[in-house]
Amino acid sequence: MANATMEEFEALLNESLEMDTPEEGSVVKGKVIAIEAGQAIIDVGYKMEGRVELKEFANPGEAPDISVGDEVEVFLRAAENARGEAVISREMARREEAWDRLEKAYADDARVEGAIFGRVKGGFTVDLGGAVAFLPGSQVDVRPVRDAGPLMGLKQPFQILKMDRRRGNIVVSRRAILEESRAEQRAEVISNLTEGQAVDGVVKNITEYGAFVDLGGVDGLLHVTDMAWRRVNHPSEILTIGETVKVQVIKINKDTHRISLGMKQLQEDPWDLVAVKFPLGSVHQGRVTNITDYGAFVELEPGVEGLVHVSEMSWTKKNVHPGKIVSTSQEVDVMVLEIDPTKRRVSLGLKQTQRNPWEVFAETHPEGTEVEGEVKNITEFGLFIGLPGDIDGMVHLSDLSWDERGEDAIQNYRKGDIVKAVVSEVDIEKERISLSIKALGGDKFAEAVGGVKRGSVITVVVTSIEDGGIEVEYEGMKSFIRRSDLSRDRAEQRPERFSVGDKVDVRVTNIDSKTRRMGLSIKAREIAEEKEAVEQYGSSDSGASLGDILGAALKGDN
Repeated sequence: MANATMEEFEALLNESLEMDTPEEGSVVKGKVIAIEAGQAIIDVGYKMEGRVELKEFANPGEAPDISVGDEVEVFLRAAENARGEAVISREMARREEAWDRLEKAYADDARVEGAIFGRVKGGFTVDLGGAVAFLPGSQVDVRPVRDAGPLMGLKQPFQILKMDRRRGNIVVSRRAILEESRAEQRAEVISNLTEGQAVDGVVKNITEYGAFVDLGGVDGLLHVTDMAWRRVNHPSEILTIGETVKVQVIKINKDTHRISLGMKQLQEDPWDLVAVKFPLGSVHQGRVTNITDYGAFVELEPGVEGLVHVSEMSWTKKNVHPGKIVSTSQEVDVMVLEIDPTKRRVSLGLKQTQRNPWEVFAETHPEGTEVEGEVKNITEFGLFIGLPGDIDGMVHLSDLSWDERGEDAIQNYRKGDIVKAVVSEVDIEKERISLSIKALGGDKFAEAVGGVKRGSVITVVVTSIEDGGIEVEYEGMKSFIRRSDLSRDRAEQRPERFSVGDKVDVRVTNIDSKTRRMGLSIKAREIAEEKEAVEQYGSSDSGASLGDILGAALKGDN
């Protein structure tokens, strides 16, 4: 009997020795035999027991899920420690198990479940059921997340972007999952939309150029130019975030899934009635909405704007910026000059609603009227004088003085001088007014020689004796008689035989109103007198001299 028992013991001993004892560093199965002091005592067989902290059986944010009698897999780190217990780890077993599972999911491009449990530099840590992965901040959501608190500890799907078992690195993305589901959702929403369809949407975001409207999972862009028929400077004038608006689908790009929306398309187009409401030549009151370098835009009614080109703004201010003539929001009267329904353009005129100042001036200041104004500018060809109606008149060099050359006379004037002048011509078409300063007080030359004709004999007074002749004066007008015209007799052609103050009868040989000169000659008078005497008293052919004829004539008179 004793022998039998010894044999049985030997057989059992041999059997136990022959059995494979588990290798350190491998995952083994065990049974929970007791739970005490926050630890689970696990029998891993082979007369080995070990302890595992209860928290190793808990998922992030959850209570440990373990009870006596449960079978669990643990990682055998060492067969025996100082206390004669096996050193085991549930966490390491889970990690090994998780890596196997995750590698397969990565290969199949499948989603994995996990929970965000911590925050690290540049992102978050995610528990993927035993393996810890890194979730970069940029991969948390489609848009930047300010507060990730609500996402912590939630079980949710992730996509593995990268993994390296040797280094223990895993990088995951939550954004990829969201984008995928969003794309599916977008595709579904877009498939139900058609161009021209009117739909309700919620204003999600407002930018300088428009607003993004959520059509139930997909965004469409409502451009600022499609919000209203009138000019909208900023979308916030019309819309507010969170507001529900009715929009029309204008265009769907099937490739990019971009949707263009419009609001004004659902309203009546004011341009359909423009030609009827604003006939050519009619005058309307409008509001200045925008000012540019080339003109000002004026709103005639909501949705209908016209342009007043800079050339149509003022009769007088030609090279001035439109902003100097009108200001934004100003109410102005404008005339409709042209309508182009195809290009949706209205040309307006501002100056046409006021009278042409040159016309007004021509009516109030006929030719010959005396005016007074300030010298605005002095040029090489004359003076510009400011006149009523904010217009200028010009005094040409030749109209400055009767006596002086224009180039000399202009030296007497300075900018800012107040001068008088006479209106000599008004050209409304060319917007030109000609003035004359020398015409003030009339034309002295014309008055002086009014009754004098060529061939007349007049009496002049000698004012100066010179080598080449004598200077004489008639009615305040000066003339010069050359030496050769002083006498018929060459011996008498001496200026010195005259004295200043002498009265002399002379014949008028020429009147030049342009140069304002009279041609005078004593010689011509003598010749004319001789001719007359010969005709009256005898013929020169008979040999009688002028002295004989005059002597006889004088005797006869006596």
